[in-house]
Amino acid sequence: MIAAAAALLGSLTSAVPAYSEQTPTFDLDHGNALTQVIYPALNTPGPRSEYIGRPGSWVVDHAMLIEIPWFDAISPYSPTAVGIFSDLGRRPAEERTTRNQNTAVIYSAFTSLNMLFSQHRQSWLDMMAAAGLDPNNTAEDLATPSGIGNRAAKNAMAARKHDGTNRDGSEGGRRYNLQPYSDYTDYKPVNTAYDLRFPSRWQPNVVSKGNVFAVQEFATPQFGRVKPFSFDKPEQFRLAPPANNHFLNPKGYRAQADEVLKASANLDDREKMSAEIFADALRPFGVVAHTVIDHYTTEDAVKYVAVTDVASFDTAVASWHFTRKYDSERPFSAIRYLYGDKKVTAWGGPGKGTVSDITGNEWQSYVSRLAIASPEYPSVNAAVCLAYAQAARRFTGTDKLEIFFPIAKGSSFVEPGMTPANNLMLHWSSYTDWAGDCGKSQVWGGENFASSVDAAGQYAPKVADMAYDFVQHKLNGN
Repeated sequence: MIAAAAALLGSLTSAVPAYSEQTPTFDLDHGNALTQVIYPALNTPGPRSEYIGRPGSWVVDHAMLIEIPWFDAISPYSPTAVGIFSDLGRRPAEERTTRNQNTAVIYSAFTSLNMLFSQHRQSWLDMMAAAGLDPNNTAEDLATPSGIGNRAAKNAMAARKHDGTNRDGSEGGRRYNLQPYSDYTDYKPVNTAYDLRFPSRWQPNVVSKGNVFAVQEFATPQFGRVKPFSFDKPEQFRLAPPANNHFLNPKGYRAQADEVLKASANLDDREKMSAEIFADALRPFGVVAHTVIDHYTTEDAVKYVAVTDVASFDTAVASWHFTRKYDSERPFSAIRYLYGDKKVTAWGGPGKGTVSDITGNEWQSYVSRLAIASPEYPSVNAAVCLAYAQAARRFTGTDKLEIFFPIAKGSSFVEPGMTPANNLMLHWSSYTDWAGDCGKSQVWGGENFASSVDAAGQYAPKVADMAYDFVQHKLNGN
């Protein structure tokens, strides 16, 4: 092939293969590959649907495999940086151009996306066409940006094989009918969905999937054993036990359950939609990242993404470790245990508003259909938001950021056509405000007690600081 032959020359002029089946729309010399090529491709309906209903562990794992290799892909064009997954050498100073960085990053993304989501290959081909790059150039020549990008993606996959996620489904010696991300640690809940024998321990819920009801299973209970980037083991962080989650502390047990019921009874449209947005493991982070990197160069955008991805991933690992360790009950179990067939005042279900004759046994959290199954303490969502915010603050050097999230009238997943009653704009003026609402939304949505949200602050910012330092070490060649 002509493009592959040209790539083998390894010079600055031969850095980008000649390929133009359709007119490119992206400027390799001045554009940002992330915001103008890769993320638009990921945001098309097919690829976007892959993330719906996925646990946060799955989302941060895929983000890690797709996005962090970009850091390795641009490192050869830095005077000091080394990759996170592998060291791909150092290119001459005259090759340290935006064109080469964009090209390496796009090839890295194309390779990763085809390995993870081959069913959406047409979206990835369109992505390459927008940049005028040859999708058939799979060579791994480290003298070319395309080869660096291809190798960066493949090395990342190799480096993270058997890292504890069980992403290929083969852990535990399984050879056939592989089940990606399935549990290989033999976790079993002490309660069943229909028998709450231990009111302080996690109970699977029965949730509606359309017209079918299904019993939850703990999503990826093995994730607390996954290899992190910036620390050795989650046990090195301290997290106080959940004092109020134990039913032998009746005053605290009831008080925190009543706090969730009060929030449920007073839900307004902003709180409902915040609960829905922050129950999503992708969208709330995407809007912040887009706001921050929209005017960044590709190089700075890649660095920002690496810092926040490492912080999010490592915080998820620590959080899953603690949720399994404490194995605490969700609010719905406590409310049913405390109130049973007694009437309470709370949100009565889609379209019902606040009612005063719902029983404890009938109560469900606002986001029960969106919630991922796992024990309650600490709040994983709150922890990842806190870590992301701290990592972003460290990178940008400021807490201030104007974040806007427009929500169309009636676009609610829980109450479609009804909520919000009018077009709504969620707005935050800082990372602190955004992360704060992320935590509060877990109580508004009925999935966490307030103490669980507070507990996330005991370790998540520390993980973020370690993640920031980890990436800085890589930038400095360590």
